[in-house]
Amino acid sequence: MLYSEITERIQSLGLTLPILPASKGLYKRCLAIGNMLYVSGHISVNNDGTPITGKAGLDISDDDAKAAAKQCGLAMLSAMQAHLGDLGKIKRVVKLLGMVNATSEYTNHPVVINGCSELFASLWGDDNGIGVRSAVGMGSLPGNVAVEIEGIFELYELP
Repeated sequence: MLYSEITERIQSLGLTLPILPASKGLYKRCLAIGNMLYVSGHISVNNDGTPITGKAGLDISDDDAKAAAKQCGLAMLSAMQAHLGDLGKIKRVVKLLGMVNATSEYTNHPVVINGCSELFASLWGDDNGIGVRSAVGMGSLPGNVAVEIEGIFELYELP
């Protein structure tokens, strides 16, 4: 798939890739090994890079948490574009790990992480945009962000 196709899909959905905030940790945002791309956890950020905060079950609704998960997906795309130079190099989603900042009583973690999964399915289709996945609750996340998601992606083989 060509980069312009992914860019056009993102734009046709009325979405914008967010500015990524400066890292506070010592890690790489993306690391390619062979034809696999490992993407570090990306927090929920607005398009200007400011964090989307809140704890599901306390002060953020399911819909707002799901929208925050979608923003995590967009942040991941920003990082992958910066690393690869071309989102068209991504063949498929292999695995996502979604972490929801939630109270101990909260149980809708999978619904929240669907925000990211639905985004990727809309970009790469059901076969390549939906991989295996875990959705878990956390007692806290850095800076009280609502969601953090990491992923593994398969890249097209280079000629």
